Amino acid sequence: MDDHDHNFDTLPAAGPALTMKDFKSDQMVRWCPGCGDFAILSSVQKILPALGVPREKTVFVSGIGCSSRFPYYMNTYGFHSIHGRAPTLATAIKCARPDLQVWVVTGDGDGLSIGGNHLIHALRKNADLKILLFNNRIYGLTKGQYSPTSEFGKKTKSSPMGTIDEPLNPLAIALASEATFVARAVDTDLPFLGEILTKAGKHKGSAFVEILQNCAVFNDGSWDEVAGKAVRDEKMLRLEHGKPMLFGKEGRQGVRLKNGFEPEVVAVDPANPPKDLLVHDAKAKTPTLAHLLAQMHEPMPHGVFRDVSKPTLDQLMEEQIAAAKSKPADLQALLRGAETWTVAA
Repeated sequence: MDDHDHNFDTLPAAGPALTMKDFKSDQMVRWCPGCGDFAILSSVQKILPALGVPREKTVFVSGIGCSSRFPYYMNTYGFHSIHGRAPTLATAIKCARPDLQVWVVTGDGDGLSIGGNHLIHALRKNADLKILLFNNRIYGLTKGQYSPTSEFGKKTKSSPMGTIDEPLNPLAIALASEATFVARAVDTDLPFLGEILTKAGKHKGSAFVEILQNCAVFNDGSWDEVAGKAVRDEKMLRLEHGKPMLFGKEGRQGVRLKNGFEPEVVAVDPANPPKDLLVHDAKAKTPTLAHLLAQMHEPMPHGVFRDVSKPTLDQLMEEQIAAAKSKPADLQALLRGAETWTVAA
């Protein structure tokens, strides 16, 4: 019997198209009122039917933290794992069952502290995972300690005089790890969040999405200085592949390079825009531009930074297994290979 030839794989006959409701579990959603997790959960449930993947072929894996309750609320297969190890478990699931679509839900604490090493290696291997990192710049589940992404000087229960650590940049880490899809979205910008999640869901390879979200209890206004509805148009730059980088009211501000490497904001006349504005290229094989954009703070870019294709980990493993099976087995050659030697009397 083939490894994949068992009853678990047998799907029911095609029925009515799935809806958002089909992906909601019967569990009561338990997050604090006002938490950004609600919006992200709703957005994921809304976009999944359009991906065309049956619930029986969908898996959500999480670690530890507020965001990690996610699998309970999805009417799919799920695994609430241990602190920071979700990418590793998800990688194993995908390699054992390449036919499954595997999502990872993690947070800035779970994914970038104890789980940082696991996250890096899942991305560099191009494991075919869709990794959603909820970033509220705080430890919420453990009641308000500073996290790896908390801003310098942040006063919290564990840093009453202000943090003396510089924050980690999740996108910079993902790009340095050679993730093949890297994006950023905001929990309150629902249409654009859904667009980004859909693109990540359709990507073949390591897809990493940082989602800026609010923690209403322990870090209210987490991203208001750039992502608040009142200032978002002026403080954030929406990236669109192949288009010049414009933002602000009626696109009256743009981004170009100063001295060849430094981004600078310039005023733009929509009727006669400068010819030297930066044009976004998410498909570039070398992520030089994506790295530069990941370091920008104001305007803060959001959208798809990188979207390229490479062989995935599970594809390469399947090819190696097939190649090994195609060769006749020679146990003696294996036992007496190049690592053996003869000891003279």
